[in-house]
Amino acid sequence: MRDFSKAKRVVIKIGTNTLTKNGGIDTEYFSDLACQVASLAAAKFQVVIVTSGAIGMGAMQLELAGKVTGIKLRQACAAIGQPLLMAEYKKAFDKFNLTVSQVLLTAWVFNNRTSYLNLRNAMDTLLGMKVVPIINENDSISTDEIGSAFGDNDKLSALVASKIDADLLIMLTDIDALYDSDPRKNADAKPVRIVYEITDEIIKSAGAAGSTHSTGGMKTKIDAAKIAANAGCRIVLANGREGDVITRIMAGEEIGTVFLPRRRLSARVRWILNTAPAGTIRIDEGAMAALLKRKSLLPTGIISIEGQFDAGQVIALNDKAKAVTNLSSSELKAVAGKHSSEIKKVLGPHRKDVVASPEDIVLLGM
Repeated sequence: MRDFSKAKRVVIKIGTNTLTKNGGIDTEYFSDLACQVASLAAAKFQVVIVTSGAIGMGAMQLELAGKVTGIKLRQACAAIGQPLLMAEYKKAFDKFNLTVSQVLLTAWVFNNRTSYLNLRNAMDTLLGMKVVPIINENDSISTDEIGSAFGDNDKLSALVASKIDADLLIMLTDIDALYDSDPRKNADAKPVRIVYEITDEIIKSAGAAGSTHSTGGMKTKIDAAKIAANAGCRIVLANGREGDVITRIMAGEEIGTVFLPRRRLSARVRWILNTAPAGTIRIDEGAMAALLKRKSLLPTGIISIEGQFDAGQVIALNDKAKAVTNLSSSELKAVAGKHSSEIKKVLGPHRKDVVASPEDIVLLGM
């Protein structure tokens, strides 16, 4: 369970609070991190780092006290803090002759199938050249995505791990492990060392949001663990301030909490599951029953269409499933409630006679 010797790709997520100390950038921490990553690289592991901290570092540079709120201010802080953050990484990794690269992502990259696939190609190329990609959310151009799309980059790290088929995701945060209850409220709370399956009980033990400059909490980490686990990736949640924490985790030491994958879904199913729906198709009970039997979605079972979307986008089905639709929202409105044989009569020839095929439909909670 903690034998990571056969892992090839390792994603390391580092939270805002882990990178800072006494209200400022912890240069020594960056140097120690680079040393540990250099050891992994020497052992032929491919390492990707998902980092937070741009907004926090920008706020420190501007000497802003308290939590940074408001989209425009957070965008400005991110724009100021991102080059400061990368400068720290470059300076630290240069000492060990490791080249780092900056990769800034938004939720759109993962929701768009083409850019989603392009990301894989870019990461493969960088890792093949023994470069250490440093990934962060592109907060400077995000709007309502900031702080909600990725939750202090917890979800982002899991999506990256899933996309590049990582064998291990190490989430370094300011807590020691997952506990069976909130340790801040319960002195008898005990750490959970192994999670075989993320149950409702595990989810209930998760807390709320993070601290001053971070937006994550235990809940976002649990959600991230579910995403990575669906890709067959093991996850270790640990305190990033533990001495040589990465080296010790890779050596199999019992640090933090390890989440074990229950299954490995196909790349396409993972993309559908992890994509924010562009709209919703409301369907009747008969259509939903057919989906449960792994049958296609036909227009006859459609009740209503919510939102505007194009063919090929991921949509929600009664909030119980997601699917890649063969028809746009306007086309669906034209054929809703009709027999599938009428699709070509209404929309023209060479059109598929189903709204979504079984291989493009994923039930939620599966």
